[in-house]
This record gives sequence, structure tokens and C-alpha cells, in this order.
Amino acid sequence: MKRIGILTAGGDTPALNATIHGAVTRANQLRVEIVGLIKGFNSLFNPRTPHVLLNPLYQELPELDPTKGGTLIGSSRDYVDPNDHEKLDQIAARLKRLGIEGLICIGGDGTLNGLQPLADRLPTVLAPKTIDNDLGLNYASEPDEYVRVNDPAAKGGFRYKRTEPRTVFGLESIVNYATPGYATAVFVSAQGVERIRTTAESHRRIAIIEVMGRHSGYIALGSTFGRPDIVLVPEQALDLERLVERVKHIYDQQKNVVIVCGEGIVDEQGRELGAETKSTDPAGNVVLSGASEALRSKLVQMIGDRYFQLYRRSESAREAIFTRKVGHTQRGGRPILFDRFYAAQLGAKAVEMLLEGRNNAVSILQYNATKGFHVEGYDANRFRDRWGIIHARSMHPALYDAKLMRPSQMGIDYLLPIFTDAIGEDDMEHLRHTLFAAGNLTQPYHSINTDVNKRIRYLEQ
Repeated sequence: MKRIGILTAGGDTPALNATIHGAVTRANQLRVEIVGLIKGFNSLFNPRTPHVLLNPLYQELPELDPTKGGTLIGSSRDYVDPNDHEKLDQIAARLKRLGIEGLICIGGDGTLNGLQPLADRLPTVLAPKTIDNDLGLNYASEPDEYVRVNDPAAKGGFRYKRTEPRTVFGLESIVNYATPGYATAVFVSAQGVERIRTTAESHRRIAIIEVMGRHSGYIALGSTFGRPDIVLVPEQALDLERLVERVKHIYDQQKNVVIVCGEGIVDEQGRELGAETKSTDPAGNVVLSGASEALRSKLVQMIGDRYFQLYRRSESAREAIFTRKVGHTQRGGRPILFDRFYAAQLGAKAVEMLLEGRNNAVSILQYNATKGFHVEGYDANRFRDRWGIIHARSMHPALYDAKLMRPSQMGIDYLLPIFTDAIGEDDMEHLRHTLFAAGNLTQPYHSINTDVNKRIRYLEQ
């Protein structure tokens, strides 16, 4: 194999360039050309197939900076329809014209689902990324626990449901322990919690901070490093009466409360709090209207104005309880050391898998107490249930203490290997030298797109 392609798909994460950098570095060592496909799967639908050679003469492009967030080759939420055989044949023909003999897709569970039809036409592997940390398995047999349930309102007339676990869970049973982008998202979220705390303290307020994670509570769990009082995750249905009791107890003691909630938290009936007004993004995912605002409305109603008036701290519950979203800042900016280092290793492993003859496989990050973190290859079909569907990984219940509304001891044990020494000295040094650089006041931002655009080539028609 002399030339491989690489693309980034789905939402951006901080460590995409680091993954690409790791792939390019390994490709250079193995004397393999690596072609970046512009804007993910979108480029494959374009007859001209915009692309850029990422290692001319086996030297990486100067624009490829592993410390820079986002992706220099762009991304999109386009995916390949496995039933559109004509389009798939056209894509395969375009890749063949480019001389591409294997393909690396960098993405999450949606990308892995979309990878299968391409793997039927040329060797294709995945390097993982997602800030939600939901690409993986709690244990190898987890896909076997899904069943189909008839539901006329669902697409296809049925939906998938998890049955009771059939195996013992332990941290060393996790397949793909952490995905690139997760650690940086937690770093940003935990800092946000710390900063909101001082406002809540100063004004005797109750703050609700919403973090990303539609069906995965990993970011909310990790945000405990910012020392919130309460953490709410999508995997555990809310007990509103217990929550109100807990909020009042903390507020009585310290005159402020900070709550972190995942964007997909659900009520006692399993309904998403923030999905009262539903819309969908281009990938078909439900865009939640706001879990934090929905939770605030319930707390305002259940706690009431009189409670705060008696304390002489606020005229109303609406004034006393406020919300903030960490939002897209979780997805952007410089990746911290943990993400940069392991993203590069996973990108390199993806190149190695292609050259070893692997197909429809995933590079994964594993952890055990003896070896620490290490990368391996994993068959993509082992992520699939009996119907061939790959489900986003939920945080295992053993990582969360529903009574205390905080990480369990096992949840703490899960987080510590990731975040101990996760930030490098260069991360803080970079911040010190760049954020308040004098040139920032006079020089406009220079987009990487401007430089990469000069290198883009197209297939001749």
C-alpha cells in the first residue's frame, strides 16, 4: 500500500489535528503517501473530490499543527447511504483515480456506522474521536444485550432497548477507555464550573451548568474536578423530590449551590428534559432545547419564591436560580497533553492497521493497571448488535452514585488515570505566551483554511 486517504467526520473535537499528525508521522516513517479529503464524506460525493497531499516528499505540511484544535482538512455531517450502491461505486471509483488504496476515517459511533459500506469496496479503518466519550463498550459482550421493541412512532416501527447486564463490570473490561477530545472537554467544563462558583457564592445563587453529552454522562462526571455540589447524568433518571431536598440542604449550609447537568438528562418517565421543543441537526440527531432551562423551571416551581424571601437573599426563585451552558467551547481550542499524545498514537495505529491488511477495524485506547494506557486494533463488527447497529456507549451505572448525585468510588477510579498529569507544562506556557500577546490587538486572525486552500487539488473531469 503506497497511498492512503484520511478524512474527519461529524462534529469537531480538540484533538483531530493531533490524530492526523500521528497518522502522517507514521506514514512518513513507512514511506506511504497520505491524502487528506476535504470536508469529510462531503468530498466523496463531489465528482471533483477536493483533496490535499499531507506529506509531499514524506514531509508533513507546516500547517499541520497537533496543538491546534479543529481539523485542517475540514469536516461535515454527511454520511454514506449503505443502500445507495450507485453512489458508493462512484465514490470507490474516485478514490481509485486518486490512487488511494486504503482509507482512515476519524470519527465517532455515527462515522463507524457509515464506514461499513466503504469497507466493502476498499480497506477502511477508524481512528476514534468524540468529546462525549461514547464510542466504545463497557465490556465486549455489551452489544448482545440489545433487543428490538415495537414502537409505531419510531423510524422503521421499532426502537432498540438495553436489557439487564449479563456480565460483571470492571474498569479493565472497558473497550476504548477514553476517546480523544474527552479530556479537553472536561478540562474546559471543570474550569467553567470553578468560575461560575464564585458568582454563585457572591450573590447567594443556585447555578445550573449544562455540559454536552446527549446520552452519555462522561463529561458531567469529569466536571466533578471543578467541585460542583451536584452532578446529574443522562443515564440516571431524575428524582426531583430528592434533588430539591439536596439543593435545600446545601443552600442552607453554604448559601449557594452549583449543579452540573448533562444536556440529555431525563425525568422519571425517561423523557429528555430539554427536548420539549424538538428539532434535528443535519445528522438527524435531536437538538435539545435546553436541559438546564427545563431543570431551572422545575426547581423554580418546586422551591418557590417564599423560600428565598425568608432568607432575604432574593425576591423570587427565578432571580435566585440561573443557568449557563459551557456549549461549543468544550469542542474547540488547544487540546491538552493527554488528548494530543493518545490521539497521535491512535492515528498512527490506524495507518499500521491498513498496512497490516486490516479492514473494518478501529484503533482503540486501552487501560489496565499493569500496562497503563496502550493502543490496540479492534474489529468494528464487535461493536455491532445482532442487527448490525453500533450504539453510542452509555456511562456504566457503577461509575455514578445516584444517592449522592456524584461519581461513585469506581467513577473516581475511572477518572484518575486519565486526568492525573493530563495537562502538560507546555499547555500553561502556551497560554502565558499567546493569549495576551501584543500582536493579538493589531493582527487579524489568520485562518488555517486560507493556507490549506492554496494546496487543495481536484480530480480532472
